[in-house]
Amino acid sequence: MVEKQPDFQVSLATTKEEVRAAQSLRYEVFVEEMGASGPLVDHKKKLEKDHFDPFCDHLLVQEVSTGRLAGVYRLMRGDQAEAAGGFYSDSEYDHSALKASERRLLELGRSCLDADFRGGPALFHLWNGLADYVKQHEIEILFGVASFPGVNLAELAEPLTLLQREYSAPQDLISRSKTYQSMELMGDAQPDRKRAMLSMPALIKAYLRLGGAVGDGAFVDREFNTTDVCLILDTSKMNTRQRRMYVGQKQVAQCP
Repeated sequence: MVEKQPDFQVSLATTKEEVRAAQSLRYEVFVEEMGASGPLVDHKKKLEKDHFDPFCDHLLVQEVSTGRLAGVYRLMRGDQAEAAGGFYSDSEYDHSALKASERRLLELGRSCLDADFRGGPALFHLWNGLADYVKQHEIEILFGVASFPGVNLAELAEPLTLLQREYSAPQDLISRSKTYQSMELMGDAQPDRKRAMLSMPALIKAYLRLGGAVGDGAFVDREFNTTDVCLILDTSKMNTRQRRMYVGQKQVAQCP
């Protein structure tokens, strides 16, 4: 007997309670699992938050049958960033090329899934909701930092080197790490592609499948206990297959 896949609904947070639910899930993932911290993290209430939250839209994916929050994504358009005094990742990356492009930008951040929903269709539904948002706001470029857990570069040498060699963004859109850490970590050696891809977080692989690219250099974030890369996706460059994946089909997609 085939077990029925759970149904999900995707929406934007419209109440303070829904934003707090997103921050609570972020606390579970980023603080409790990954050891992150930050000046506005509320350990008493178990909320991971910062001063950008009030300026952003918070995309939520919930399991319909239980009402459980399965995953979240924080979205910041260019106009919202102006109101906030900049994009969140401005502290890590120089986005001069993106801003000079005069394209409609959307920064993606704070993406995470509840541990019980990883490896299933929740991430697929989250990206479907994102596609609707992008269409509504006529977004042209998606970008944001995605994280490898930990700051041991020796352990991340293969995936970082592979990203640098095979997925670098074009120069007219590339963002550069402000505290520069080269992603070229293997010298003359070649990374094992299969092993490198298996070690990458699902979010990074999702970007790559859709035609995403990476910025120049990693950012070692010791406060969050992560090694970050900047991901950039030009929606106009997506091919037919990638666009079909992105806008969503009715079949269930299994995400790694």
